[in-house]
Amino acid sequence: MSDGELISVDYEVFGRVQGVFFRKYTQAQAKKLGLVGWVQNTAVGTVQGQLLGPRKKVTEMQQWLKSTGSPKSQIAKAEFKNEKTVASLKHSSFDIVK
Repeated sequence: MSDGELISVDYEVFGRVQGVFFRKYTQAQAKKLGLVGWVQNTAVGTVQGQLLGPRKKVTEMQQWLKSTGSPKSQIAKAEFKNEKTVASLKHSSFDIVK
């Protein structure tokens, strides 16, 4: 694969990220980059999920989650954890989890 190894990383985004179509824009951006995984709102007002795909594309998505988001969002910070190399993708799409 030309983009390098496949990785998986969990994320959580803090700030004004609920009620501003953040999940919808996250799903669209992830699909645009060819990533799979999921995104969901949390009970504490954050958005969390998992990204899976080529390292270069995951890094690009991490930057987007830290600095861009949806047009009306106000991102305070984004945290990433549990990064690991994976042999294959365990999801076939990028889903919004309710």
